[in-house]
Amino acid sequence: MNDSTSRRSFLQAVGVGAAAAGLTGSTYAQEKKKKTIQGFEESPTDPNASKDWKPVSDRKIRVGIVGYGVCRFGAAFSFQDHPNVEVVAVSDLFPDRCAELAKACRCQKTYPSLEELVKDDTIEAVFCATDAPSHARHCIEVLRHGKHVATAVPAVHGSLEDAEELFEVVKSSDRKYMMFETSYFHEDLHAMRVIYQAGGFGKLVYCEGEYYHDSVEQIDSYNGWRIGLPPQWYPTHSNAYYTGVSGGSFTEVSCMGIPSLKELLQPANNRYKNPFGTEIALFRTSEGGMARMAVSWDTPGDSGEKGRIRGQKGTYYGQYQGLEKKLPATTRPPLPPGVQAGGHGGSHGQLSNEFVTAILEDRKPLVDIAQALNMTVAGVVAHQSALKDGELLKIPQYKI
Repeated sequence: MNDSTSRRSFLQAVGVGAAAAGLTGSTYAQEKKKKTIQGFEESPTDPNASKDWKPVSDRKIRVGIVGYGVCRFGAAFSFQDHPNVEVVAVSDLFPDRCAELAKACRCQKTYPSLEELVKDDTIEAVFCATDAPSHARHCIEVLRHGKHVATAVPAVHGSLEDAEELFEVVKSSDRKYMMFETSYFHEDLHAMRVIYQAGGFGKLVYCEGEYYHDSVEQIDSYNGWRIGLPPQWYPTHSNAYYTGVSGGSFTEVSCMGIPSLKELLQPANNRYKNPFGTEIALFRTSEGGMARMAVSWDTPGDSGEKGRIRGQKGTYYGQYQGLEKKLPATTRPPLPPGVQAGGHGGSHGQLSNEFVTAILEDRKPLVDIAQALNMTVAGVVAHQSALKDGELLKIPQYKI
């Protein structure tokens, strides 16, 4: 199912549809009291992080940033600090948040919406830090206005039709698309990818990825989109521990779910009619191996994004053990001067730098549209499997 026709046939057979379309939920209320959200803790920036950084250009890319909600992601990736970036405009639907984002990004120009911001011909690239249900639509709008686009995760919100449309728009554009999957630049996953590319693992036999995110209360957000969210609709933090290592995809899945004890995670109390607080997926990989990927909103204690892999020639459980004795250095790339490591294991600055550098070098970004959709769509289909008591389902494939 590599071409558009076979993917569309799959969509009709599964009958997933645009599951999120037309859903209504609670009205978003901007919280004045700052919450501590798991994974958002700022990692200290190594004072030597810029020591070996070399600019690839002296050009400044003119960037627009959209979104400053609960996560404050609009200013969290240090675009405003990058020596090759000028943040020329920002936007948020709420005027007070828009003003705060402008201040955080040291930017004077504001727009009331993304739809207005993308009409600004001085902007070359846009970072969409908006609500997940809008990611695909917003990225399509940016690309159709001839601008590069980066987006927070996930690429789509439960809709395979949106995935298909986004894929076709990116393919037909000469602009860059990148999804900011934070796990890609975790210290361990980055090391795994370097070792994999150097042949240190051979084929991956088995992978595990886990995203555990417990909170006493469900985190509210724009129109309440997070409340009751099917766990596998937010799968990229775990699925990256295969796709982000190998560049491969998941071809089929059997997923099991378990109901939650939390009131808002009961199907009668959430907009998705989602019965599960935890979903555990067993995938077949494009290499012929297996992967267990877990997402849970419901288990107290240890949390975060983590993973382990086993290959035919080596394993990585906190460190590499294997047959290869000569492997390249696995330290993360140097950060430009002034760019902060940021949250999610110090991945934020790495992601913005990768996007900016891909534009300057006119190359494919690390987390391109194929990898973004292969991670995201696998979770959408996994949730369908969980609703069917673990039925084995095929997964659409995306290649460029």
